[in-house]
Amino acid sequence: MTDIKNPVIDANLVAEHNAQQQANLQADYDALGGMLSRRGVDIEQLTALAGTFAVAVPSWGAGTGGTRFARFPGRGEPRNVFEKMEDCAVINQLTRATPAVSLHFPWDRTDDPAALKEIADGYGLGFDAVNSNTFQDQQGQDHTYKYGSLSAQSGAARAQAVQHNIDCIELGQKLGSKALTVWVGDGANFPGQNNLRGSLERYLDSMRDIYGALPADWNVFIEHKLFEPAFYATVIADWGTSFACAQELGPKAKCLVDLGHHAPNTNIEMIVARLAQFGKLGGFHFNDSKYGDDDLDSGSINPFQLFLVFNELADAAERAKSGLTDFNPAYMLDQSHNVTDPIESLMSSAVEVQRAFVQAALVDRNALRAFQESNDVLNAAQTLKKAYRTDVSAILAMARVRAGGAADPVAAYRSSGYRDGAAERRPAKAGASSSGIV
Repeated sequence: MTDIKNPVIDANLVAEHNAQQQANLQADYDALGGMLSRRGVDIEQLTALAGTFAVAVPSWGAGTGGTRFARFPGRGEPRNVFEKMEDCAVINQLTRATPAVSLHFPWDRTDDPAALKEIADGYGLGFDAVNSNTFQDQQGQDHTYKYGSLSAQSGAARAQAVQHNIDCIELGQKLGSKALTVWVGDGANFPGQNNLRGSLERYLDSMRDIYGALPADWNVFIEHKLFEPAFYATVIADWGTSFACAQELGPKAKCLVDLGHHAPNTNIEMIVARLAQFGKLGGFHFNDSKYGDDDLDSGSINPFQLFLVFNELADAAERAKSGLTDFNPAYMLDQSHNVTDPIESLMSSAVEVQRAFVQAALVDRNALRAFQESNDVLNAAQTLKKAYRTDVSAILAMARVRAGGAADPVAAYRSSGYRDGAAERRPAKAGASSSGIV
């Protein structure tokens, strides 16, 4: 875990918070340790494993989101990328599970990337994949994306979109990033608006130019989305199209799975298994969904699905140990916070994703395989449920405390008064928020 040279929250406050929690935490930890021991599981090994988990936070998630109808700005929300980094530093300091930030350009563009990197280093933060934006027109750009970007009929618009992605790669290199995530809103809202095959051909031509600009040690993540804003026919609408494009482009192109970008009731964990099987699982955008691309807090609606995703990831990691495959998917939160404090939501979500990671490690894989091979359906299902039903909260809290984080991140954050201080330092100003998505 990277050292934090410049903690945002007073370390003495965090230590005092942990001291108040210590007796109850130790009692819960000991009780859980005894129960796990009877199952042949060493709690210390699980706690050490929990300490290895990391999920990136999205810079844009530090600001208040919104809907098609309205956006209600939050108190003290960040107005620029440097203030976003401060908020992200708070999240990592208290959870010790979010050591990287994913930036979105041009929302987070800076003319002084060296200064941004220096500040990030002081906070103990690095930079995850950078994200391009060709789904919005930016002030002063020459060609509109109203009718598409990488797949647009206009060659000039496509060239502009390609160059923007290359610019993102170059800026990401200066910050130490190693991947580019590409999501486009391209598609059609009416039958006949586009030639469906031609749109994908133009997309691939554009992506080949972007792929050719990737440094040798970089990846490009192709993100798909079922609908919105192209409601009739989205160019990259499903994992199959994403997979085909990644195969077409080459080994540095992989698929990114956003948990909200699928049709309702889609078996996302099976998609994860398929992409892992064929070496094209690049990473995740974690969130939760009730109806569509809701971007709700991770684990807030369907925590069992999150666990099942991590069960497949644990299986893939175990297979990779005995083979020659390199399995290292990127994890990131991608949420919109309309009615909650974004810092609190991101901390809670990081904990929930980490929880699923640890619960998946509790699955007795030898027993599961035996039940599967003997077609003992009920016991196979109950093996998963046994791990899922295990409350690993004490393990997560102990891992945080040992790493210098907070036993209860939200409680420590609230007692710090950080949001009140941010509201004083960052007075509301029309148009000043750089949260990005509205």
